[in-house]
Amino acid sequence: MRLNPIPFWFLRHGETDWNAEGRSQGRTDIPLNAVGRAQAERAARTLAPVPIATIVASPLSRALVTARTVAAQFNLPVRTDEDLQEVSFGEQEGLPMGDWYQDWTDGLMTPPGGESFAALRDRTVAAINRATALPGPVLVVAHGALWRAFRAEAGLEANIRTPNALPLFAEPPAPGAAAWTLTALPLAAETV
Repeated sequence: MRLNPIPFWFLRHGETDWNAEGRSQGRTDIPLNAVGRAQAERAARTLAPVPIATIVASPLSRALVTARTVAAQFNLPVRTDEDLQEVSFGEQEGLPMGDWYQDWTDGLMTPPGGESFAALRDRTVAAINRATALPGPVLVVAHGALWRAFRAEAGLEANIRTPNALPLFAEPPAPGAAAWTLTALPLAAETV
């Protein structure tokens, strides 16, 4: 299955305590911390001028709360898609991120009890294709490893860390190009 050649917005959830500590979250449902809630509010202000029509999110609370914060700006409902959940890191969840991560994205290993990068790629493509088939512009709110899977499928380097709550616009390859284009939306100013 290939990605629908339809542009869309992507937003990784706001920060959690485990993000701040450099721990692998995976499917463990860690809530946003105070910084993450502020980041979600800032993302909502940043996206305010964008004519978002549909918001689809992971059902994990860190993504769902981020999505609902943005949705309030547009008075939109939030749809959820189980396939937008973060990867299962199995026995690695809760432990520090480490050298194993590159081997995982390269398909050389999968943490015991975890999901392979190939399996994550497959469900990421399916979920993003379902989202982009909805009325657009669409905003997808999900997770960092899932975004790495999208990047790999989009012809981009996979193992790049995506900042929390930074709105990204993903555009299909231009004629003759192989990779998608990603553009970050400059963040709104902090409120006092």
